[in-house]
Amino acid sequence: MKKLAFILGAGLLSLAFAASSGLKIGTAAPMADHKMMDISETKMSLNDLKKDNGLLVVFSCNTCPWVIAWEDTYPELAKMAKENNIGMVLVNSNAAKREGDDSLGKMQVHYKKAGYTSRYVVDKDSKLANAFGAKTTPHVFLFNGKMELAYKGAINNKFDTREEIPTQFYVKDAMQQIAKGEEVALNSTQEKGCSIKRVKR
Repeated sequence: MKKLAFILGAGLLSLAFAASSGLKIGTAAPMADHKMMDISETKMSLNDLKKDNGLLVVFSCNTCPWVIAWEDTYPELAKMAKENNIGMVLVNSNAAKREGDDSLGKMQVHYKKAGYTSRYVVDKDSKLANAFGAKTTPHVFLFNGKMELAYKGAINNKFDTREEIPTQFYVKDAMQQIAKGEEVALNSTQEKGCSIKRVKR
C-alpha cells in the first residue's frame, strides 16, 4: 500500500493518463527490422524476437515507480508468453537519461536485480517509441502472429483501485486469446506510468 501511495502522490512524477493515440489495432508493427542493442550487447530486431503467435513489447525503464510497482509481473508475462509461443521484449526508450539511470550499464544491473527473464533493449533516440506512439513506462503493445497490433495499454488493472490487487489481467487474457487464434475481446486500455524521457530537439 505504501508503494501505491507513493505512486499516486501529487507532484512526485510525471504521469500520462491520456488514452494513447499511437498505433491503431490491426496495424503492422513499425520498424520491425530495426536493430537495437540488448543488454547482452547483441543487436536484435522485433522480427528477430517474435515467435509464431506474436510478440509482446513493453516500453519500460529502470527507475520509474510505476515500472518498479509492476515489474514483478514481467517474469510471469515472459513465462506465459513462452507457453503460448509468443516472444517478449522490454524496450528502454528513455533517451534523455541514457547517460545516467537508463544507461546500458545500469540496465544490465537492473535486469539482474529485478529478475527479468525476457530481452531488454536500448531504443536509441526513442525511435521505436516514436514509431509506436508509446507514451509511458510501462506501455504495452501485443502483436499477433502476423505482427499486427492486437492489444495496447496497461498490463492489468492493478492501479484502478487503491487496493493494489489486480482483478483484470489484460495482457494475460490477450495472449491466451491470440494463441487460440481468437480476436482480443478487450484490445485497448488506458496506459499509466511515467512519461518516456525523450530528448528535446
